[in-house]
Amino acid sequence: MNKKQYYTIPKDVTHGRGYVYSLQYHIVWVTKYRKPIFIGEIEADVKEYLFKTLKSLDMKVIAMEIMPDHIHLLVDCKPQLRLSDAIKILKGNIARWLFLKHPEIKKQLWGGHLWNPSYFVATVSDRTIEQIEKYINNQKNK
Repeated sequence: MNKKQYYTIPKDVTHGRGYVYSLQYHIVWVTKYRKPIFIGEIEADVKEYLFKTLKSLDMKVIAMEIMPDHIHLLVDCKPQLRLSDAIKILKGNIARWLFLKHPEIKKQLWGGHLWNPSYFVATVSDRTIEQIEKYINNQKNK
């Protein structure tokens, strides 16, 4: 008897205790008023702070690009992670560290807030992960 296969397990899965998962998210957030803040040394600092915070949240970076006025991330996460909390932590930590190291940034921002309060997030299927990774990695080539 032929059994019809209704689903497939992706090639790159992670095993937890009693579960198997493959969760990738494309995340984008912008600076307040789309101010081009992340240039030169500041861009390098943002990358460093992002990597540190992502590591502490146990999020794996697949692709990352820091544009002058926004950030693109493609990350792999555990199912226990509450994404809205993780994004709040990422945005808060980066703002705090940047304002401490580069206090001149606050003068460029009306009200002293680094981030627009909203963000974009999309789940990524195995069929589109390469497309999104290519899109993120080619942001600065446009």
